[in-house]
Amino acid sequence: MQASALTGKTALVTGSTSGIGLGIARALAAEGANIVFNGFGDIQEIQGLQSAVEQEFGVRTAYHNADLSRPREISALMEFAAATFGGVDILVNNAGIQHVAKIEDFPPEKWDAIIAINLTSCFHTTRLALPHMKAQNWGRIINLASVHGLVASAQKSAYVAAKHGLIGLTKTTALETAQTGVTCNAICPGWVLTPLVQQQVDARAAKESLSNEQAKQALLAEKQPSGEFVTPAQLGALAVFFCSAAGSQIRGAAWNMDGGWLAQ
Repeated sequence: MQASALTGKTALVTGSTSGIGLGIARALAAEGANIVFNGFGDIQEIQGLQSAVEQEFGVRTAYHNADLSRPREISALMEFAAATFGGVDILVNNAGIQHVAKIEDFPPEKWDAIIAINLTSCFHTTRLALPHMKAQNWGRIINLASVHGLVASAQKSAYVAAKHGLIGLTKTTALETAQTGVTCNAICPGWVLTPLVQQQVDARAAKESLSNEQAKQALLAEKQPSGEFVTPAQLGALAVFFCSAAGSQIRGAAWNMDGGWLAQ
């Protein structure tokens, strides 16, 4: 793929102030896309992040702090992107939260929050992005699902339900746009050392009296045969591929990048 292949396109990446979302935003910026960042964090740090991406890749960026559990704020985010850049050409639904507990102990408010942010927000961003994409006859919707969109793990009922639902939404969106220049696919990572996963590593280290490195290896050994974490940069490269001409007939895929997790 040629450098700056996405020049003139605008990518909105939810949850992009750190972790996977930031890795994907950087990969798209490297191909020339302007970036709308979204997520929580210290505003000065986020402004510094924007400046760094603009200087490194020669693109424009913007930031909106929409809380994706609130449909009105999602609408405001999409309106902001349209007002700033004319519309969203590449939508990456990445924002997510997690809570771990047995079903009978799972706080209902945690269930509601996980479904709202990990699934329902993706419906709202998609429905608001599609008119512009269809009018342009080009668009890419990339949903960050998870291997947990394809298989389950105990004590993650809400997350697993949301990610399975997100893959269903991906397939439906792909079918409804199949005869247009808009594609929709899901990326299904295994373990990625994001702040969310680091919390699980820390909890395991404390519970089992392990060092942080021992806890990481124990986590990987259970599920991920490679023994290595997937990186945000690797996921970003896959997102770029989906946006390329070579990806134009990949539609409704749930593409796992998981170090062999699902091969077992």
